[in-house]
Amino acid sequence: MVHTLILVAHVVVAVALIALVLLQQGKGADAGAAFGSGASATMFGSQGSASFLSRTTAALATVFFLTSLTLAYLSTQTSAPQSVVERVQAEKPVQPLPPSGGPSDVPKLPQQ
Repeated sequence: MVHTLILVAHVVVAVALIALVLLQQGKGADAGAAFGSGASATMFGSQGSASFLSRTTAALATVFFLTSLTLAYLSTQTSAPQSVVERVQAEKPVQPLPPSGGPSDVPKLPQQ
């Protein structure tokens, strides 16, 4: 239950982190704001949206990092076999089928 809850939070934080990174402007966008289009940044204050978005990105990155570590820790604490080889060894061996003559409608090859 806890594992599923953390996994869902991890996916939501990952999607939000991707969206926030895509919303941010590049370094070259500041030069365009200096030549007349600086009024678009007044919604977030005099510094624009850079500090708000970068702080939010840093917070989401920290949460993403912590959920990644928690999921890695929880996956090592399971009692299930850890590798494919251990899983195969843990299963009961399959009893071989008795030899049969094959299907009755297939003609037999001549003996040489």
